[in-house]
Amino acid sequence: MAWTNSRIFAQTILDILDGTTAIDLDSATADDYKCALYNSTTAPDNTVAAAQTAYAVGQWVVGNEQTSGADWATGGEAIVLPDLTKASAVITWDDDGTNVVSGSNTTVAGVEGCLCYSEVIATPVANQGICYNYFGGPQGVTGGTFTVQWAATGIFTLTLT
Repeated sequence: MAWTNSRIFAQTILDILDGTTAIDLDSATADDYKCALYNSTTAPDNTVAAAQTAYAVGQWVVGNEQTSGADWATGGEAIVLPDLTKASAVITWDDDGTNVVSGSNTTVAGVEGCLCYSEVIATPVANQGICYNYFGGPQGVTGGTFTVQWAATGIFTLTLT
């Protein structure tokens, strides 16, 4: 399946709810969460096992990652100071409002979306994926700044009914 949507990994939510993983999505540490860019060869699936959500594994192999030296490093750029909020029955995970930005001399092409993952989780799997976000089609920049601008509704939202 090609990129068609943005999703939260079902296994990650299960791992949080059953205590298998100790993710703090409201972390105050700036480098705990990363945003890695991927091309159209990646076929995201949010129903995979925990090991297949992880950065550099399965659908998220480094060979499909889009990087630009130090300007968008292998492994991705930091999601700055993520924050959880609740309004009525909607839970939102977002960054500090700065979005994810590369250096000023980035060159990437064919970027279809990103993997948001934890760089500090070791159990049940290292670098466990949290969600992936589709950019609506191939994106790129030549010798400029690449910005992942999250939706007004955040990196992801959960609506509980």
